[in-house]
Amino acid sequence: GTLNLVDLAGSERLDRSNATGQTAKEAMAINKSLSSLTDVFAAIGEKSSHVPFRNSKLTYFLQPCFSGDGKTLMVVNISPTEESVQESMCSLRFASHVNKCEL
Repeated sequence: GTLNLVDLAGSERLDRSNATGQTAKEAMAINKSLSSLTDVFAAIGEKSSHVPFRNSKLTYFLQPCFSGDGKTLMVVNISPTEESVQESMCSLRFASHVNKCEL
């Protein structure tokens, strides 16, 4: 079997992190990957005939995990600080949406 560990840390809002240069580019790429991952889970949850695995390198790479005999586990890390409420709520909504999908 294969074990894939994917760390999508750094998906915070750019305006809050004040990231610039390469760090901002990395954060934008992570956010794009998360958006593509959301699209994949939405299509799977709706039992769509088309699942957009090719929308990002991440979803293309993880395609075998979401079909066949693959097993998927997602861990969501949130911040307890008041300043991070928006990001934490966004992460929890994403986790709730993903949790409803039957792979």
